[in-house]
Formats: sequence, structure tokens, C-alpha cells
Amino acid sequence: MAGKAKGEGIVNLERLSNQLNQISEPDKKAASEAKQRWDSVAKPLGSLGLLEDALIRIAALTGSADIDLSVRRLYLMCADNGVVAQNVTQTGSEVTARMADSFAAGKSSACRMAKVANCQVEAVDLGILNYPGNPGVRNCRIANGTADITQKPAMTKAELYRCIETGIGLAKCAKEDRVKLLVTGEMGIGNTTTSSAVASVLLGCDPLLVTGRGAGLSDSGLSRKLEAIKKAIKLHHPDPEDPLSVLSMLGGFDIAGMVGLYLGGALYQVPVLIDGVISAVAALLAVKICPASKKAMLATHVSAEPAGGMILDAIGLEPMITAGMRLGEGTGALCAIPMLDMACSVYQGSTFGELSIEAYEEQDSQP
Repeated sequence: MAGKAKGEGIVNLERLSNQLNQISEPDKKAASEAKQRWDSVAKPLGSLGLLEDALIRIAALTGSADIDLSVRRLYLMCADNGVVAQNVTQTGSEVTARMADSFAAGKSSACRMAKVANCQVEAVDLGILNYPGNPGVRNCRIANGTADITQKPAMTKAELYRCIETGIGLAKCAKEDRVKLLVTGEMGIGNTTTSSAVASVLLGCDPLLVTGRGAGLSDSGLSRKLEAIKKAIKLHHPDPEDPLSVLSMLGGFDIAGMVGLYLGGALYQVPVLIDGVISAVAALLAVKICPASKKAMLATHVSAEPAGGMILDAIGLEPMITAGMRLGEGTGALCAIPMLDMACSVYQGSTFGELSIEAYEEQDSQP
């Protein structure tokens, strides 16, 4: 496991390491059986492309070629970011709380899309600023938002580990509730700034290359956003080889919670859908913390944000959808669920033998 911690949070690091050491290798036998099943279905070999790959990877994760995605849950990780004080956003932090309430009421765009995808939605408060609570929002508060990354680290090491362990715990709860597919989502004003800062460090590139306009910043707003990211990186000197430290210095509770969800998905053998650029940053962090966690991840779409494709390339995953989306909140991942449902339907469909059709065979490529 990459990254070291000293002093504060060391006990949590040891506990986290013990959990991650329990993540098994992908089940090659189940993957092979899933591939054989696909090849027996009455259609050209490999003709459903990444959808076939997705089910094979799910089989390898769960240890069974019998694919069941019937129960799915979107966890919306909600938290505020102190960097908003640098005037890097179009709206104020109070919008995070309002959106959390809209999730609880089922009124947000993500909730409407989740209803079509037959997906449960659970909003999680990891650190919404001055939030009084809502019965429809799970209270997992770590702190009252993160610190301003241009002034100090976003969170303490103790807060970091609590947040990651919360995400792992949510994956465990989902497993116990017989959830078969996890969906990552987030809400936190300022989180395209924190995620861009993390991406810049992990990808080793200039912030200009990975920073977009988020929810619609003007030219001057984008300039302030870039300056804030550069100032934070210069202040903290984050080590790209220490992903936990990068996350604690520059990230947010929403990102850390999703890191835990990916790790938990791998630990409890539940596939996790990557959403947009913020969700993808969390996935990249999870892979750098624990490379074995990649087995639980499915890339759903490539975000229109500048870093979207770069991050998925760094993880080594191809997106199923390219539609220019950048809403976040799990919306892009939700779009992939009906596609996976259709893939499952074909996967369970008629075989060449059942239709009395000669099966296709792999052909050597022509010179």
C-alpha cells in the first residue's frame, strides 16, 4: 500500500492496511466462464465490446459467472470545501446543503435519472457546512467542511482515515443489504477545484491542463481557480508517490469518501461505477493506495472536464459512454445502468446451440 503516515492517524492507517490486505485477486475461472458464456450467445464474437468486458470483470470480482445487478445504490457523498473562500466558484457553499435536501426529497436531476435506472439513492453528509441535518440524509459527518487548501491542509490525517473508513463501511452496508452494484456520486461546492488540484499532482502536469470551468466559471473565475490550485500545491509540496498525503492536503471529504467506497467495493466484491471527473480522481487515488482495488471499478463515461480522459487513461479503463456530460452527482454513471441491464439480458439470452446456428470461431487476422 502506497503512502506513509506519522503520528496522528497511525492506528487508523494500520487498520486500513489490514483491510486492504484482505482484497483478493480477480477470479480467473469465473472470468473465463463469463467469456465462454458470451462466446456461446448467438451473436458475433465480442460484438458488444465494452459491455461484454464489463460483465466479465464483474464475474472476476464476484467469483461467479452468474451476473446479478438487480439491486443498485447510488451513494452521494456531500461535503463542503474551504477553498470556496478564494472565490473560485459561481455559487456559495450554502448550495451544498440545499442540494443534499433535494436528494433526500428525490427532486434532483440525479434522483430523477436514478428512478429511470431503478437505482436506490442515499445522500451522505460527510461535512456539509453548518448543516442541521435531515432525516433523509445519512449523518456521517467528519467535520464542518474542510479547510481552505490555500492556507492549510484540507483535513487532518485522522479525518482522512475516518472518511475513507466511512466509505468502506458504506460498501459493507450495501453488501449486507444485498446491493449488487454501487454507483459513486458527489456534491460539494468547490470540489472541481480540489479534484483538479489532486489530479494535477497525481498526473504530474500543469494545473492549466486539468482544470475546467466547473459549474460555469467566467474567465476571471477560472483564473482565480487556477491561482488557488497553484498556491495550494506550492504551499504543501505534495508527493505524488504518497496518495494519502496528497488527498489530505488538497482533497475533500467527498473525494475521500468515494476512495473508501472503491476500496470497500473491492473488499466486499461489489462492482462500483465511476462517474465523472471528481469520481474518477477518487478512483485514481484508490488505485494508487491499493492497486488491487481496480478490479471493482467500471468506467461509465468520460467527463467533458479537461482531466476526464486523462484520469481514466491513468487508471487504465475505457469509458462506455462519450456524451460530453459534466454534471456529476452520479448522473453519468446512472446512464450506464440501462446499458448494463441490456448487456445482462443478452448475456442470459439464446445460444448458438439453442437456435441451431453454427457458432462463430475466432479467426486469425489477415496479413
